[in-house]
Amino acid sequence: MKAFRKGNSQREFHQRFASQSAMEYLMTYGWAILIIAVVLAALFELGVFNPMTFAPKAPPGSCQVVRPEGAGTTDFISLSGECNGELPQYVARLGNSPAYILIAKDQYIPSAGSGSRTISLWFNSLAPGSSGTVFTQPRTGQPNLDVCGSFNLGAEDLGGNRIVFGLHKCTNDIWTYSPRALYGVWNYVAVSYNNLSDTVTFYINDNTTGPITNIGMFPSNGNFTIGGWDDYWATLSGYVSNVQIYNTALSTNEIQALYQEGIGGAPINIQSLVAWYPLNGNANDYSGNNNNGVPTNVTYTSNWYSGYSAP
Repeated sequence: MKAFRKGNSQREFHQRFASQSAMEYLMTYGWAILIIAVVLAALFELGVFNPMTFAPKAPPGSCQVVRPEGAGTTDFISLSGECNGELPQYVARLGNSPAYILIAKDQYIPSAGSGSRTISLWFNSLAPGSSGTVFTQPRTGQPNLDVCGSFNLGAEDLGGNRIVFGLHKCTNDIWTYSPRALYGVWNYVAVSYNNLSDTVTFYINDNTTGPITNIGMFPSNGNFTIGGWDDYWATLSGYVSNVQIYNTALSTNEIQALYQEGIGGAPINIQSLVAWYPLNGNANDYSGNNNNGVPTNVTYTSNWYSGYSAP
């Protein structure tokens, strides 16, 4: 009996010692492990472990259109610089309204009613449950965009982190209920308006609505803005990059090529390009037409990779 008790006591002693050692280990190293986990989570959130963090970045103005014979000309036009789809160093951040980039209307950028056009851009909305404007051309003399004659590329919340893009045109709004974009990720958005056939086609990433007919003319002739500034169609909060404006309705193949180039893609069909705002650190126009934008409450950030996947 004594031997049994002695052996049993030894086992109990070793068990208590092991338990105490384990508790001391956890007490000693538990906080360190927790701190390391928190730091790793923070670094992951900041994109440190994102492979795009280490990808080569194009500096501001690294690619631009050269027009040897001056603004508005197309003879001998060409691209110059790093124009192979390099990721931008910066993108524009549109915060709470008013936040926009004013683009003064000039002779090279067509009014909506004066001809066909295409608007192409990349956008990441950061405000689920909200609606707002990404690109506008209000009618001259009308501070409120809720008027006939406004060209307004905006987004409307559908719930479930889904948004649709559309054109706001007085009583004949056009919304793209399919395809849809998502909040919190980068989406490629383009709208192509064909003035001759009076049709508009929307593109969200690699999806399209197909032509929507009988939409009526868009007789806007005012300045453009990236973002919005009035109370009715306020700015849709988020990141925006690589805004391109063409004076023609680009084909589906051309727009798909723009999407496949990714967020840092150079313009296509540069003979029809009238304005180009990479928003890579500034609001300058790199189309060669020198129609620089004027930002209000716009910042530029290099930490934009979250939610972006190259096509």
